[in-house]
Amino acid sequence: MQREVLYHRPKNNYAYAYDEKTLHIRLRTKKGDVQSVHLIYGDPYNWIDGCWQIQKSEMTKSGSDEWFDYYVIEVSPEFRRLRYGFELMNENEKLVYTEKGFYEEAPRDDTSYYFCFPFLNKADVFRAPEWVKNTVWYQIFPERFANGNPANDPEGALAWGSAAPSKTNFFGGDFEGVIQHLDHLASLGINGIYFTPIFKAKSNHKYDTIDYFEIDPQFGTKETFRQLVDACHEKGIKVMLDAVFNHSGFYFEPFQDVLRNQENSQYKNWFHIREFPVITEPKPNYDTFAFEKNMPKLNTENPEVKEYLLKVARFWVEEFNIDGWRLDVANEVDHQFWREFRSTVKSVKPDAYILGEIWHDSMPWLQGDQFDAVMNYPFTTAALDFLAFDKITGSEFADKITNVLQSYPANVNEVAFNLLDSHDTPRVLTLAKENKERVRQLYTLMLSFPGTPCIYYGDEVGMTGEMDPGCRKCMEWDEEKQDRSLFEDIQKLITFRSDHSAFGNGGTLSFIKGSHTPGTLLYKKTSADETLLFAFNSESEPITLEEGLFDGFSNAVNLWTGENISPAHAVVNANDSLILKLS
Repeated sequence: MQREVLYHRPKNNYAYAYDEKTLHIRLRTKKGDVQSVHLIYGDPYNWIDGCWQIQKSEMTKSGSDEWFDYYVIEVSPEFRRLRYGFELMNENEKLVYTEKGFYEEAPRDDTSYYFCFPFLNKADVFRAPEWVKNTVWYQIFPERFANGNPANDPEGALAWGSAAPSKTNFFGGDFEGVIQHLDHLASLGINGIYFTPIFKAKSNHKYDTIDYFEIDPQFGTKETFRQLVDACHEKGIKVMLDAVFNHSGFYFEPFQDVLRNQENSQYKNWFHIREFPVITEPKPNYDTFAFEKNMPKLNTENPEVKEYLLKVARFWVEEFNIDGWRLDVANEVDHQFWREFRSTVKSVKPDAYILGEIWHDSMPWLQGDQFDAVMNYPFTTAALDFLAFDKITGSEFADKITNVLQSYPANVNEVAFNLLDSHDTPRVLTLAKENKERVRQLYTLMLSFPGTPCIYYGDEVGMTGEMDPGCRKCMEWDEEKQDRSLFEDIQKLITFRSDHSAFGNGGTLSFIKGSHTPGTLLYKKTSADETLLFAFNSESEPITLEEGLFDGFSNAVNLWTGENISPAHAVVNANDSLILKLS
């Protein structure tokens, strides 16, 4: 056994409280190196005649990636404390792995050999809002969704859809337009809306905030926004706003005061200014988002800045009953600010959803004291690489996703924000070279995946678009120009997610590996009352599923058609997917 590859730590994603009574414990081993793993465990204070009393339970292999196997077990210690180690076996060796090293037999004369979970404190349990697990989001870029009131159009606004989107043009999208089209969203089946920024700003994207306490006039008034939130709630739709707390806009009044008064400004410490006088060209001499002079970075360690932004966080939840915040460029803001942000928001609305925009390993933000979730870009990348770009095989996709799922606790994965595209990327249909069959596969994959999925406005009716600004076209409301077939397929998938316990977060995902063709991906989703088999074929020829996949089941029903399928004739067409309910 390769001992140097074994890995465990009694914290984070390797040992954590899933709920108030249950611990999840994981172990990583070299791929294919171990035949079985048992957890050796006991209460540290349970001794009889000088011998520590232990139990031994077999762990389950929860997944494999390119290099490693992962094992997991769920235990409920009677007195909420645990000491533990691992017994590993293969055909040549038995090994006991503890915090202090390796042994042939489990030591029982001293618990200090072992890993320690000191106490399962209720306050330490990671708690994200329960409703998020059953939410399907819809992202709206307000300027381009619908123009419901031309009277509040910004100066120079163009007729709806009359020109290609640019970084500077406007078409008059507003809150009244959203209200008028809520039936479209309800019909699709979504129950959450994520709005990109709605606060007063100069640009069409509004990530350059001028006033965090004011609605941008082109979208309407605070009263209109209140009507929108109320209308959404009446339809069972949650509302999440985008908060840009890493940086302000150039025309944010405190920054304008710095430009006017330079070193004498009372706001000079609100920003990260390296020297005076402040200059913007050829490069700004103050910290910004990227090198964007119009987005000066806020100093969130400054008590006045912190107080101002936390008032913003509280105000929109308290006054308008919003349900969540999405936090832009979240990884560039200090951790202490986010801890205080969470405390502020949760004190007003305990079940508000706090979502960070982070593109990389996010465990430091997901320990229960900062965010409920992050945007799951590793899922996005792997899904597109497999089904849009043909860059990886189905087996390689499974390896990458297994690694992602093992990187976080299960209760974190259940609320991860999954997406295929957004206002920051080309649209998924464009990424897939307008192959609608592949797009249907991608939505089947995302909507059946652990987490909370998000659809970018217009994707459901087949809109295309290259990188910003191309991905920010005006929503197509002419049904004759919409892909209604795609709409109905996504609608049906959302219905599957709500009607079948195993389809969404109620099902445990397990990849099925074997001698499949490179373009094949198979996995099962299993809940207490049903098992679903998902099969994807990204190749140009049909494939027939192996009959062994149906062992232990006597019946298979095609979820799309309701037809019974014979194991000998379970065919997945080219560029298609098959969902079977097994019983």
